Amino acid sequence: MKTTLKLEEVMMFVLGIYLFSLLDYPWWWFLVLILTPDIGMVGYIFGNKVGAFCYNLFHHKGVAILIYLVGAYFSIPLCQLIGVILFSHSALDRMLGYGLKYDKGFKFTHLGEIGK
Repeated sequence: MKTTLKLEEVMMFVLGIYLFSLLDYPWWWFLVLILTPDIGMVGYIFGNKVGAFCYNLFHHKGVAILIYLVGAYFSIPLCQLIGVILFSHSALDRMLGYGLKYDKGFKFTHLGEIGK
């Protein structure tokens, strides 16, 4: 099952790349912005509960899709870009084993404990 889930995330990452290719931004933007959703880790300065909330907000695929769709509906390319980056980053993270966080601490994710 672990391999199947990773393959699913690979395909979602490929979908993110495809959606980015439909936007009118140079490719280097994708490479520069792909790690920006990790800014959500700053929330851990204020404790595990705030940290988990902030991290999960920036790594939730539903939020990413909603932002993208708002951008598509209202023809706001910047919203589409933000949605694609959030979605692609989340897929990449999950492909590497980093899941949404529990309040217990950064290493406790819905995919299991990081580092085990």
